[in-house]
Amino acid sequence: MTKCDVCFRHCDIKEGGRGFCKVRVLRDNVVVPENYGRVTAIALDPIEKKPLHRFHPGTRILSVGSYGCNLRCPFCQNSDISWSDYAIKSGPSSEVFTPQEIADLAMKYMSRGNIGVAFTYNEPLIAYEFVRDTAKLVHEQGMVNVLVTNGTAEVSILEELSPYIDAMNIDLKGFSDSYYSDVLDGSLPMVKKFISRGNVMDMAIGVIIGGAFGAITSSLVADVITPLLAAIFKSPNTDALNITLRAATEDSEAIVLGFGTFVGTVIN
Repeated sequence: MTKCDVCFRHCDIKEGGRGFCKVRVLRDNVVVPENYGRVTAIALDPIEKKPLHRFHPGTRILSVGSYGCNLRCPFCQNSDISWSDYAIKSGPSSEVFTPQEIADLAMKYMSRGNIGVAFTYNEPLIAYEFVRDTAKLVHEQGMVNVLVTNGTAEVSILEELSPYIDAMNIDLKGFSDSYYSDVLDGSLPMVKKFISRGNVMDMAIGVIIGGAFGAITSSLVADVITPLLAAIFKSPNTDALNITLRAATEDSEAIVLGFGTFVGTVIN
């Protein structure tokens, strides 16, 4: 048995076995991502879809996803390619791309407004090795990397990736330990620590609050969200924290989180 070092579970994995995320496996006494290079979804998306509204607005980004996740959100929009029974069964047979092939594909689509690569759709950090290897090559070609993550990973993983990540969107899915543990099979303390560490790194950061809470009102912002984020962002940038309500699209509301030099959009 060998312990995985990616998230709070620290799964003890036996030879040939998998961790909770269904992709980290033990081979020759080393924990590796079974889904390394396995791509279940790839698209040239508007950068705003990540959603990053003040990071190279109006551009597009090559978005790449695999299978597997270390949460079990009942409202997941990508469960069919991420953690469903079908995803775990079919994922290992999905097409394989090398890091160089992804980097070359990103360059190919520069003429269509592409600025780099976004690691998204499933949880990319459960295969952080592929993110690292690919993002390094993308940087070498003068393009940017975006990480869309649930933030359920050790800070050491973030620190290993940080030299190659230019922007990150972190999904803060709830406001209590019980919600994270009972509903999502997750850990709020780990996500808070991840966000806090990312806030002092040299990258643009957005925090998404969405999905499961119904209407996001001014009182919810004032009484719950603002105090929580102020507690998370204990850094020189804390004084810049600003939260307001605004229209993000024609048919949705959003919270705009401002901290440091970046403002990210939080869509209800």
